[in-house]
Amino acid sequence: MTSSSTIRIGILGAAAIVPMALTNPAQSVPDVQILAIAARDPKRAYRMAKKQHIPRVHQTYSALLADHDIDAIYNPLPNALHAEWTIKALKAGKHVLCEKPFASNAAEAEEMARVANETGLVLSEAFAYRYHPLTARVKQIITSGELGKIKHLEAEFSFLLPSLNNIRFNYELGGGALMDCGCYPVSLVRFLAGAEPRVEHAEAHLYRPEVDHRIRADLSFEDGCTARVVCGMLSPRLFTSVLKVEGEAGSLRVLSPFQPHLFHRLTIKKSGSTIKERVPGENSYTLQLRAFIKAIHRGTKLNTDPTDAVGNMRVIDAIYEKAGLKKRGT
Repeated sequence: MTSSSTIRIGILGAAAIVPMALTNPAQSVPDVQILAIAARDPKRAYRMAKKQHIPRVHQTYSALLADHDIDAIYNPLPNALHAEWTIKALKAGKHVLCEKPFASNAAEAEEMARVANETGLVLSEAFAYRYHPLTARVKQIITSGELGKIKHLEAEFSFLLPSLNNIRFNYELGGGALMDCGCYPVSLVRFLAGAEPRVEHAEAHLYRPEVDHRIRADLSFEDGCTARVVCGMLSPRLFTSVLKVEGEAGSLRVLSPFQPHLFHRLTIKKSGSTIKERVPGENSYTLQLRAFIKAIHRGTKLNTDPTDAVGNMRVIDAIYEKAGLKKRGT
């Protein structure tokens, strides 16, 4: 495949996130074509295809994977189906951009990573925020020592989910707040710390047996830094997305770190002064798609490769265990 090749993408499922995460960004990435879609309900697939100008509709997921014109798959299926259909796509010779969380649990994630390695195909977890310059700038500030030794990281992603019948509350489909929105804070503190944490404590509030609507977890790293991750889907506030970093010489705060293209700003406090910095950049989903295509064309390393995804799922599993809950998929 040459660098001038158009990557033709097929979509597994007519999920609501498809326009925001893929079809709209694809309009700004010239070497991409959204070629086909399949959904459990073919009528939904036809409706989305018509609205998003997708030329082909397949009647089943398997038929889509059998389409030889498709180079890569976008997998936004329910969490419990990520591993099964990502592995099938890889074995069918397709690169895969898999929505977060990567799998139901670490064991599934490890199997996905193994198959990607064996096939030599690109597999990426869709944490779009990891491709925005604001995220890179926060990491740069931390590693530069500008804030001194980092003592504590705190990240929260919570919102009010309007429908209590949403599949995000379904254990069999890999539901729960930690899986849905909590995977973001876990990913962020791991990235900023540059290390894997130990889960010291976790407290879950349940919507139904084994299904969390809110989790708070306290983590620690070998260098003495601590972290707290908070997530919720029945938040009393409509939306909370924030990062706080405490260092010996100063602090940093980011509003909406998981949607960095919305505000583009961070705030640093040190030596009695406050510095506000704007970090411009394209839409995170466009940047993610560009990176995915570049990895296919040139073999460049992704920020969200299978190794990172496995690490994230291991921490998620450990948080559930510490909170006294079962891992998803077990």
